[in-house]
Amino acid sequence: MTLRIIATGGTFDKHYNELNGVLGFAESHLPEVIKRSRMTVPVELETLPLLDSLEMQDADRQRVLASVQAAPESAIVIVHGTDTMRETAEVLGAAAASGKTIVFTGAMIPYAIANSDALFNFGFACGVAQVLPAGVYVAMNGKIFSWDNVSKNRAAGVFQAR
Repeated sequence: MTLRIIATGGTFDKHYNELNGVLGFAESHLPEVIKRSRMTVPVELETLPLLDSLEMQDADRQRVLASVQAAPESAIVIVHGTDTMRETAEVLGAAAASGKTIVFTGAMIPYAIANSDALFNFGFACGVAQVLPAGVYVAMNGKIFSWDNVSKNRAAGVFQAR
């Protein structure tokens, strides 16, 4: 089994610019994350335009859907911004992604910053993507949610069932 990883951006992939104090995008951290995770399952990494999820539009969500539909792999992890992860998961869930297991994950703190949850969430999502039945899920903070029963609790900084 090969696991497809699709990078879309979000806090997970943000870089801190020490010159101006701004978080933004450069290259994806995922090649380093995959290496650091020491996964032994074959991985196919696909990087879409890296965006803050608050900037994602319908066309961007359709691009994610098209990537999933075109992927030959049956297990897919999508690294996505947490603010609109549920909305993109809804697009894929409503499209009934043809017998594939699709797991969304992200981070509340960028991978490159100390005490980030990115590496844990990534590893967790990769593990569950290999064992969950076909469907669309969100895997964050050690919990798994169905695409149609998840929300981000901004006050607590966690995902929860709706």
